Amino acid sequence: MAKESMKARERKRAKLIAKYAEKRRQLKEAGDWEGLQKLPKNSVPIRYHNRCSITGRPRGYMRFFGISRVTFREMANKGLIPGVKKASW
Repeated sequence: MAKESMKARERKRAKLIAKYAEKRRQLKEAGDWEGLQKLPKNSVPIRYHNRCSITGRPRGYMRFFGISRVTFREMANKGLIPGVKKASW
């Protein structure tokens, strides 16, 4: 389980990315690289890290479901994800 401070940091990054997306696009089109450097570092989309929506785990993230592989496996075993059959795990 991720610390609450890490989850909060990712939420803050997501807000900054959304806030500066249009400005960043305009600066890139204009070729104003100095203007881009003046924007906050956390507004860069590459700094955003996907996390499991249930546990906050950063690794093994399955984008289609929005959860980690561990959570996916637990939910599949309980029958909470329709259409998933246990194969050899």
